[in-house]
Amino acid sequence: MIVKSLEIVNYKNIGEATIECSPRFNCFIGNNGMGKTNVLDAIYHLSMCKGYFNLPDAQNIRHGEPFFLLQGRYEREGEEISVSCGMRRGERKVFKKNKKSYERLSDHVGLLPLVMISPSDAALIDGGSEERRRFVDGVISQCDKEYLQRLIRYNRALAQRNSLLKERAGRPLEREAIEPWDEQLADNGRVILRKREEFAREFEEEFQHFHDRLASGRERVALRYAATAPADDLLAALRASLPRDRLLTYTTAGAHRDDVALTLEGYPVKKLGSQGQKKSFLTALKFAQFAYLTRRTGMKPLLLLDDVFDKLDAGRVSQIVRIVSGDRFGQVFITDTNRQHVDEILRVEAVEHRVFSVGDRQPGAVLFLSSENDIFAREKMQPT
Repeated sequence: MIVKSLEIVNYKNIGEATIECSPRFNCFIGNNGMGKTNVLDAIYHLSMCKGYFNLPDAQNIRHGEPFFLLQGRYEREGEEISVSCGMRRGERKVFKKNKKSYERLSDHVGLLPLVMISPSDAALIDGGSEERRRFVDGVISQCDKEYLQRLIRYNRALAQRNSLLKERAGRPLEREAIEPWDEQLADNGRVILRKREEFAREFEEEFQHFHDRLASGRERVALRYAATAPADDLLAALRASLPRDRLLTYTTAGAHRDDVALTLEGYPVKKLGSQGQKKSFLTALKFAQFAYLTRRTGMKPLLLLDDVFDKLDAGRVSQIVRIVSGDRFGQVFITDTNRQHVDEILRVEAVEHRVFSVGDRQPGAVLFLSSENDIFAREKMQPT
């Protein structure tokens, strides 16, 4: 699967951009704040129905403009597909495939599988458990429709249960009033928990494989799913937690409280890992996600690498270059402030590519330059 072309209007700091993509490597080079990451985020949005950084949709509209519009032309398993996403201020976002609107955005997720690696991924290690659950949910949802629908139903039931707890704060709450929500949470939570555990078991081998390549086999890594209650005991756990939940006015038991333990040499990578080790850990995690999605969907996902070489030593950079240049990977989008890294990729492997130089040679403007240094497009921008 590949992106053939991309059109962006009023998305974040991008005024207008039209990009004809290489089926293999697309490299965006330039200083920070010029919009390189926002191009990748637009591609992510067209796959996942939301931006990578979890901003409210209205905040993705360029400052001072009434709307944003994203359009992508794809080739997927021999079929050409057009996907568009647009939103006007104060209105609902509209998502279309081949000019036909989706009734549910969840129907689109998984059509265009994708993996993105970004400096913000540090939150997977240093952030709270919700960051790691979001990662697992995002991976499984791209290749398992039942899981995505169960997760949606679980979150709706959770919101209703929490609303009831807040509404009845300091007042009597009959068990019969909350029991329907407990049953829905337990029913959907059992499926969610089991699929997360299955994912963790399948995922770990590929994770170790990629980490071995990045770290020359020197370190042992692991990903373990840590459930707060067994799948078959979720209903009992919810009932037992009710007295505490009433005091706190939110639900303290269930799949939304689980965590994923990330370890290096048997210790939490958050405490043990150096900056370089953490980045290698996260990169291996995302490469393993790529392998998992490839196996489950039968397609090579898009791979978006946002400033992935920063703070890595030359050896680890070289290993990443070798990995993404191999036949296992398909279309790749890369951003970097350093042209040398991109030149190294193109030196190691004679792959088809386009290099876009993103700069500010004119006030308030950005230039995308082709690999032949011809002006490809001039896009009006605003500073981020």
